[in-house]
Amino acid sequence: MRGFRKVFAAAVFLIAGIIALANFMLYFLKAPENGRPYRVEINRIALQIEQEGPESVVLTNYKYVNAVVKGGDNFYEAASDYAVREINGELYRFDYLVPGGAGDRVDFLIVNTALGVMGVFVLGVLLFVRSRILKPFERLTELPRELSKGNLTMPVKESRNKFFGKFLWGMDLLRENLEQKKTRELELEREKKTLLLSLSHDIKTPLSAIKLYTKALSKNLYSDVDKQRRIVESIENNADEIEEYVSRIVSASKEDFLSLDVENGEFYLSWLIENISAYYGEKLALVKQEFAVGKYRERLLIGDLDRSVEVLQNVMENALKYGDGKRIELLFPEEEEGDVLIAVRNGGCTLDQADLPHIFESFWRGANAGNRPGSGLGLYICRQLMHRMGGEIFAEICGEQITVTLVFRKA
Repeated sequence: MRGFRKVFAAAVFLIAGIIALANFMLYFLKAPENGRPYRVEINRIALQIEQEGPESVVLTNYKYVNAVVKGGDNFYEAASDYAVREINGELYRFDYLVPGGAGDRVDFLIVNTALGVMGVFVLGVLLFVRSRILKPFERLTELPRELSKGNLTMPVKESRNKFFGKFLWGMDLLRENLEQKKTRELELEREKKTLLLSLSHDIKTPLSAIKLYTKALSKNLYSDVDKQRRIVESIENNADEIEEYVSRIVSASKEDFLSLDVENGEFYLSWLIENISAYYGEKLALVKQEFAVGKYRERLLIGDLDRSVEVLQNVMENALKYGDGKRIELLFPEEEEGDVLIAVRNGGCTLDQADLPHIFESFWRGANAGNRPGSGLGLYICRQLMHRMGGEIFAEICGEQITVTLVFRKA
């Protein structure tokens, strides 16, 4: 906001300077006439009267002298400035207009009024920008820093601002989502620790029994064969019990750990494609990578539009990350019965055919990932979202090209 104050002050000084300059120029443009030119006209008219008589004077030929009155009653009563001359023994009164009088004052008034209105308008626009555009953003100056520090309790005040009201609402929604995710993470961490403590306690008992039985067998404390057989069976049972606990740990680790809420409805295919095309058309143009969008027919699809955009964005980002950087195609294969297919194809595929079935697994990354950043969750999330929308996702490799296809249900 300090920067705006500087801009506002500069605008005030600039407008004041323009008004002062205009008045200065207007005044000095009139300067050639400021040498009392009416005296010159009076002297000319006086000479003409002296030589040719008063009847020869045509006042329309003069700019400042507007009346010539011969001496008589009320001679010295005039509504304007005047001068008196004696010509051929007679007194004559010359009425004249002073330069810089009413006519010039009107010019100054018009110029200053126009400049003043312009100045007020400019300052009004600046004040409007301050109240409707800059102030809503001023409320967010501390929010990003607070969010980065993990402070998610700082609310964003609602605003009816037609420019950024939706943006402010979105920022507050982001804060609430981060707060919910943080709460969920804490709950999952607590559940994880509780599970580990419980299972470690449960495993301890059969493990202790196995250790005692093996120690007794190693010291030949049981010479009876039947007794030895029963001990071996007990060890086997305890081992099975431990195996069951380990299976529970593995099963818990495979459970869905992401909150993937989907609100299924209906949306047009063009809404999805236009959203992706507008963003990636500009993004790929900046990196000089060709982006081709095939022809498609308008269809009404079943699913969550926002989640569908998220899925297609994930696939596009993978094509950007692992492709050859030359061309990405958004294609629309022939429709299957009741389904609409959207495919993303790119070249430069280095993924082994044997790795293809694993790319949709959680935390799995192929050998082609190299040092590229990633968590191995992108395509896993895509599959989970597509399943929740009643669709499917699959991939195919043909030579150096890989095609990832999304399957949506038609409404």
